[in-house]
Amino acid sequence: MSDLRSIDDASMNPFLKKVVFFSSGGSFLDGYVLSIIGVALVELTMWLNLSAVDSALIGAASLAGIFAGSIVGGRLTDALGRRKMFIIDVSAIGVTSLACVLIQVPWQLVLLRFLLGFFIGADYPIATSLIAEFVPKKQRAIGMGIVSAAWYLGATAAAFVGFALFAVEGGWRWMLGSAIVPCVVLLIGRHDIPESPRWLLKRGRAADAQKVMVKVWGEEIDLDEPDQAPSGKSAFAQIFASGYLGRIVYLGLLILCQVVPMYAMYTFGPRIMEAFGLGSGALSILGEALVSLFFLVGSVPAMFWLNSLGRRPLLIGSLALMAVGLFIPGVWPGASIVVIVLAFGLYAFFSGGPGILQWLYPNELFPTHVRATAVGVAIAISRIGVVVSTYGLPLFLEAYGIGPTMLVGFGLLLAALVLSIFMAPETRGLTLTEASSLTQLSERK
Repeated sequence: MSDLRSIDDASMNPFLKKVVFFSSGGSFLDGYVLSIIGVALVELTMWLNLSAVDSALIGAASLAGIFAGSIVGGRLTDALGRRKMFIIDVSAIGVTSLACVLIQVPWQLVLLRFLLGFFIGADYPIATSLIAEFVPKKQRAIGMGIVSAAWYLGATAAAFVGFALFAVEGGWRWMLGSAIVPCVVLLIGRHDIPESPRWLLKRGRAADAQKVMVKVWGEEIDLDEPDQAPSGKSAFAQIFASGYLGRIVYLGLLILCQVVPMYAMYTFGPRIMEAFGLGSGALSILGEALVSLFFLVGSVPAMFWLNSLGRRPLLIGSLALMAVGLFIPGVWPGASIVVIVLAFGLYAFFSGGPGILQWLYPNELFPTHVRATAVGVAIAISRIGVVVSTYGLPLFLEAYGIGPTMLVGFGLLLAALVLSIFMAPETRGLTLTEASSLTQLSERK
């Protein structure tokens, strides 16, 4: 029996905080890039003479890219390592963002938005796996909470950047190209973050893993990684095997039901605000920024509630309140501005807990050798619905109006609530090995 402390029992230090901060940068980019298009479309619609179908294709393209990128990126991250992919994808996002500045016709933007989504999707399993594998168990929820908050921060920043550039000649070009700035910052910050020692150990590189542990903690640390990859099975076969199949299906459906309304809000935020009579043009962008602030603020207490209340109770309670937040504007679309904003605020604030769990659960519930693959597949399952809904939202909104559109979102959240009552696990206080074990988690339940 080893007397050494494990990573799960170690304390946070400045280097680990750096790992969390710069790993979360990919999530910031995600929120920024996916949200800035909603602001840019206000001008782009006139400049490119976009139809409702064009807008739908542009909105759905990045989400289709995320579907492909999360699967490919997750598998490559488990095969090649976290660090290599950590650098490659941010570089690709920066280059693709700059290319968006040069577009002349709608199909070019559709293609580039797909590529952006692909590289952003690849960052989901890369960054969250690094955080899960470096951060102690007591800080794991906070670490993933910062990832979630970074998404909302990026989306909020996009709304304010869009507002500032709205009146500028050709401002949409600056909006789409502005993602290069955070990309450069991330590349500088990520350059000296090492490979995950857990991944190195699984690849038979124990000496390299030990070097990383000494560099990060300054002392010997027990990795607590007894599980071994079953021989003869691919990573995809393992996550869809008996026991893990239920977990991956639940996570995919949970994330789908949660993010479809949120992505719709961000991709077509100004248009939704206009449909509720909350202003047009720059004013509608400010309305979206206000709702985005509710998302951001709500993620902060949720980081701590996940440890104090537990994963399962917070998830179920939050989904119920989020559903109420969309039910009100769904049945009362003509309500006053105050009522609509407060309803959206209720929905957005309590999105914090489920928003964190979409990153935390997949990383906790699967072992190291397939962790990134599982994150990628869970995200990909959810993005199937998101692609369809984002393509269909402007068409549905045009055909049926804003009330029924909100009620569809309410129905999805209600489905997630029922599903979670029966299937949501409790992983609070467990090590990664315990949480990913089929037997130990079942015994706890």
